[in-house]
Amino acid sequence: MKVFFSELSKEIWQVSYTLFRLMIPAIIVVKLLESFGLLEYLAMVLGPIMSWVGLPESMGLVWATTILTNLYAGMLVFFYAQQAETLTIAQVTVISLLMLFAHGLPVEARIAQQAGMRLRITLLLRVGGGLLIAWIMNKLYIHFDYLQEPNVLAWQPEIPTPGLMPWILNQIESLAMIQIIIILLLTSLKILKLVGIEKLMSWLLAPVLKILGIGHQATTITIVGITLGLGFGGGLLIQESKAGHVSKRDVFAAMSLLAICHSIIEDTLLVLLLGADLSGVLWARLFFSVVVISILTRVIDVLPEHIWQKHLINKHVQPESTPSSTEISRA
Repeated sequence: MKVFFSELSKEIWQVSYTLFRLMIPAIIVVKLLESFGLLEYLAMVLGPIMSWVGLPESMGLVWATTILTNLYAGMLVFFYAQQAETLTIAQVTVISLLMLFAHGLPVEARIAQQAGMRLRITLLLRVGGGLLIAWIMNKLYIHFDYLQEPNVLAWQPEIPTPGLMPWILNQIESLAMIQIIIILLLTSLKILKLVGIEKLMSWLLAPVLKILGIGHQATTITIVGITLGLGFGGGLLIQESKAGHVSKRDVFAAMSLLAICHSIIEDTLLVLLLGADLSGVLWARLFFSVVVISILTRVIDVLPEHIWQKHLINKHVQPESTPSSTEISRA
């Protein structure tokens, strides 16, 4: 038991330190940028793009807020925008997809970088992938005349208290909650590993992972990220990669999946409060993720090593050497 708790304490410290040293500076920088009006400038850029996916320009501010901060802030802006716009359920589902794919990028993109994924790949998957699936679903909803009735907002947000001190207290509360989740998560994972459940999960999910092209070593971490969020899954992947337990190829594949499909429980429930439909925010998202990652992992398996190093992997944070082409193919 002494060894168990000693190892557990070390793992909790390592994961917590890794996440918090990435999250806290990013949160502060975002707050500063928000104070200097960056949201408005980003909204001006995104506004015209909204028409491409069948949305009014006002949704540009909703997505800009979500990209720089988080889903909760984006939902609050959506609440005010919805009062001036009459959106269909299909349109709410489309903006919800954009919010699900690209939110909290300053924090989550930094985590992905530390795990070994280049920023350009993260942005391509999250922003580009979000726009692509939003465009596809908009076309499908219009073509089949599906979900074209007006949306009725069932969610009434709690207006946050203005001021710096309430914001600081809110951030401390959020970080404390993350710490509690990390402790519970790592304790549960260690117990599951001891009783052999982790091996059973790997065996049961082997067919799905084979389709996705992700090695079984990343099974548990991938499940954590998909269900709880990229922050937790990415934090674990950083530690496992540094320890050499998961290959760089599998880290890249798992992070690619988590970039476009993470926190499917909490995040999905949140956007359902806006009036989004499960056909888009869950089923289409899952199908799209499986197709994209299945194609991506097969492409990277045949890429030359110099392409891997130059365009895919963030080599400056890699503790071990980048895998050779032979090792990638074997994985």
